[in-house]
Amino acid sequence: MPVEREQTDALIAIGSNIGPEKNIPRALALLKKRIEVRAVSVFYWSDPVGPPQPRFLNGACRVRTRLSPHELKFSILRGIETGLGRVRTPDKYAPREIDLDIGLYGNTVLDDDGLRIPDPDIEHRPYLAIPLAEIAPDWVVPGIGVTLREIAARLPVTGLCHDPAVSEACMRILDEELPT
Repeated sequence: MPVEREQTDALIAIGSNIGPEKNIPRALALLKKRIEVRAVSVFYWSDPVGPPQPRFLNGACRVRTRLSPHELKFSILRGIETGLGRVRTPDKYAPREIDLDIGLYGNTVLDDDGLRIPDPDIEHRPYLAIPLAEIAPDWVVPGIGVTLREIAARLPVTGLCHDPAVSEACMRILDEELPT
């Protein structure tokens, strides 16, 4: 008899710089159809890292799942990315329709098979840390030993600009009941 895995909370970073006003709400709606979405952050515009390209819109959501980190990343998140037209290239800074990454997964520390948890950029990227801290401020980041609130408080907010329309659209998706 298979052993049922315990439910685990995870934080998912959501970003886009190709049609983000449409792709981010679509990604969140697709995610909500597959797993329990418990909270969503505000979304912020930020300048891209790397070569010149359109600005990114970034935020995060908190989910609860019985999936393993690998199942969540490679079955659910990658499936949504592909469905929304993302094509992966060797350039990790390339423009993208949607980018869904696991920021944190319970107290898991993992670095294998193309999956690093916690996301190593949490301590350095305000566009990642600030939305995560909004939805899980007291979450202690494993391996670092400080809360998301503490990390976000020490990062500069220069260049981040709230997008109220996308933030509101995502909040509405979170509040909608799924058809049974």
